[in-house]
Formats: sequence, structure tokens, C-alpha cells
Amino acid sequence: MAETAHALPLDPLEPRDLVAPHHDDKSLNETLLDHVWRKPGKGWFMLLGMTSAALGLLVIGVTYTLARGIGVWGNNQPVGWAFDIINFVWWVGIGHAGTLISAILLLFQQKWRTSINRFAEAMTLFAVMCAGLFPLLHTGRPWFAFWLFPYPSTLGAWAQFRSPLVWDVFAISTYLTVSALFWFVGLIPDLAALRDSSKTKLQRTIYGLFALGWRGSGRHWHNYKVGYLLLAGLSTPLVVSVHTIVSFDFAVSQIPGWHATIFPPYFVAGAVFSGFAMVITLIVPARKYLGLRDVITDRHLENMNKVILATGLLVSYGYLMEHFIAWYSMNQYEFWTFYVNRATGPYAGVYWLMITCNVVTPNIFWFKKARTSIPIMWVASIAVNIGMWCERFIIIVTSLSQDFLPSSWDIYTPTWVDWCIYIGTLGLFGTLFLLFLKFVPAVAVSEVKELQLELKHAAHAAHGNGHHGSDAAATHGAH
Repeated sequence: MAETAHALPLDPLEPRDLVAPHHDDKSLNETLLDHVWRKPGKGWFMLLGMTSAALGLLVIGVTYTLARGIGVWGNNQPVGWAFDIINFVWWVGIGHAGTLISAILLLFQQKWRTSINRFAEAMTLFAVMCAGLFPLLHTGRPWFAFWLFPYPSTLGAWAQFRSPLVWDVFAISTYLTVSALFWFVGLIPDLAALRDSSKTKLQRTIYGLFALGWRGSGRHWHNYKVGYLLLAGLSTPLVVSVHTIVSFDFAVSQIPGWHATIFPPYFVAGAVFSGFAMVITLIVPARKYLGLRDVITDRHLENMNKVILATGLLVSYGYLMEHFIAWYSMNQYEFWTFYVNRATGPYAGVYWLMITCNVVTPNIFWFKKARTSIPIMWVASIAVNIGMWCERFIIIVTSLSQDFLPSSWDIYTPTWVDWCIYIGTLGLFGTLFLLFLKFVPAVAVSEVKELQLELKHAAHAAHGNGHHGSDAAATHGAH
């Protein structure tokens, strides 16, 4: 009988807690809102100083570009697109994990999304803002950027709707709008919690303004749930469509290395790959210094590493197919691009760094020890981010610098202005993220409390069933 009682089944899909079991609503409120009310430490100010300094480089780079024109960039003939489009695609890719974690995992009812979705959504917004700067500056005259929209112009300056640049405008602006709405709607109950726990009238007024009169009534919760789910449904196809459209920037052309039908799924997988890597890069130090280990558990990190492994394999498959088609098609230009120029040409170092970071590195997550090791996963996530930037560089620069006509070949070298703008966007991203961590709960408090309640109910029900099962087994054994 004793053996029967101890043989209660453990669900192999739920091996560890998503929230530390000793927490209740009050302790979760205190834990998750503490970093908003607490005075920022020296570390926060030091990081803010560093990111602000980098942001200053963006101001210098953009001001110099506007004053002198984009001729101050390293772009040349034939490399007419370089750092601007490299960084644009890289930032858009990073922005994908937020919507994926929040919307798609919500629709699939994956409970492990709850503690990390707020981080990822904020990351999406800031990354897309950084991405939007590059095509805007690349037009050369950003003050005429509104020409890309179909406004009623008496000058007849209509957007060229056969241009992927216009497709990007609509894709990115739609994605940014829906992501911002999704993020804000998810924040409303937590903003109300901040309003109710405010210590000064100014804080209460500001948080109350953004809480939109939330009182937590049944009607409020019903409308909130419906609206949040609708936005999740709207956001989900955007994850696929946005980076598919970004891949069309290349795939619709005839340039060797770009003209490939595999680009849309390959770009989407790469975007999710880099986005999850950036979430790991940010969340590992944040959970330590904000004291969030009870709600961002090792299980969350391990699950994200599994996603990185899966998407890393998809990206590796994309590389393999590119090389296979270049060989199988017997097209000499494609063969030259993939087997000679990229692997042994002037940018071979960047190419092999890309292979190391994107193909070799994710495979360490086959091992549980690596998936659950904080130092290993953090270093690996940074390597993936570097590798994905190298991938964009290789796709763009190698194909443009050596295309069909050898007499037009040239080497591309970025200038100090290119580096200033790129590092500056890193500073912009970092500054916005630090401000987010200071003024808004980094974890969705209401969702974590709801999850905690569901887990306790589930555990109680399982415990009750276990007793019933034990009693029945005991009765059956006695008979």
C-alpha cells in the first residue's frame, strides 16, 4: 500500500516550478514592484551613463550625415547598401522575439511565457525604433520620408509600390503600432497597481493617467482579456509577414546570393533566433540585479535555450540549402558567390565567424548542462547576436561587392560615421531599456499572480486526485 501511495505520477512536461511556491499575492507585489519604488543604485547610473554616451555618438553621426549627406558613409559603387541595411535587418530581427513570446505563446497557452513577455515586448519596441532610423536616413532626405505614404499629393509624387522599400514602410509601421498597443494593454493592470501603491500625489497622478481608470472589476477584466487576445491574434501573422517582407528586399532582385526562394522562412527563423538570444542577453543580468529569480526561473531560461537550438538548426538548414542550390543549379555566379567569394574572399573572416556563432554555438544546447548554465547561455547568446550581425553583413556586402561584372568589383569599408550611428543605436536601445526597468514593472505582475493561483489550484487538484487514487488502490489491494 505504501508503494502505491508513493507512486503518484509526475508530469514529465512540468518538471520544475514556474514561480517559487512560497509566494502569495502580497509577496509577489512586493517583489515585482520593488525595483520601481527603490532608488536606483550606482550600477544603474553607471550603465545609463554608458548608454547615454553611446547615444551621443548617434546624435553626432546623424547630425553629420544630415549636414553632409550620405556620401560620408562607406557606401560606394557597387556597394550601395551597407551598414544601413545590415543594421536595419539586424534590429528588425531582434524585435521579433517579443511578439513571438507574447502573442504566439499566449495563443498556444504556454504558461512559461508569463514571466518573460514584458521584457521581450519592451525589447521589440525599442529594437524596431532603432531599425526604423536606418531606411529613413538611407533615403538621403529623411524630411521627405512622408512621400513613401500614399497621401493626396498635387505634385504627383506617388510612392513606387513595386519597391520593397515601400513594403518595408508599411510592414514596420504596422508592426510597431500593433506591438506598442499590445505592450500597453498588457501593462494597464500593473500601472493600476503602481497607482494604488504610489507614495506621492505626483506618482499617483502619472500612473493613474496611464492606467486609464482601471479598477479591476469583472467587466474590466473581461474587456481586457478579449482585447489582449484579439491583439495577440493580430500580432501573430505580423511576426511572419514583417521579416518575410524584409527578406523580399533581397529575394526580388537578380543579384547572386540574394535571388533565393528560401529567404522568407530563413529570415523569419533567423529573426526569432537572434531575438531570443537578445532576450537571454538582457534577462540574465536583469533577473539577478532586480531580484527576480523566483519568477524567472531556470526553467524559463532552459526553454528559451531550446528555442535558440531549434531556430539555430533552421538557420543552419538555410545555409545548407543555399549552398546546395548554388551547386545543383550549375549557375556559375551563384557557385562563385557561395563557394569562392564568401568562403575564401576578402570577407572570409566574417563568414567563418558567422558559421562558428550561428551553426556551431547553438549545438551546445543539446546538453542539459549547457542549457542550465548561466555563464554558458549568456556567452552563447552574445555569440549568436554577433553571428546574426555577421550574417547580414555577408549577405549584403559579399553579394554587392562582387556581382556579375568583375570590372565593377570593389571593397567596402565602413567609415567612422557608420560606426557612430550603429553604436549610437545600441546606446539608444540600452537607454530606453534602462528607463523601462526603472519606471515600469519588468515582469507582468497580474499575469504572474494569475499563474501562481492556477498552479496552486492544479497542485491542490492533483493532490486530491492522488489521495483518491491511493485510497482506491488501497481498497482494491485489501479486496
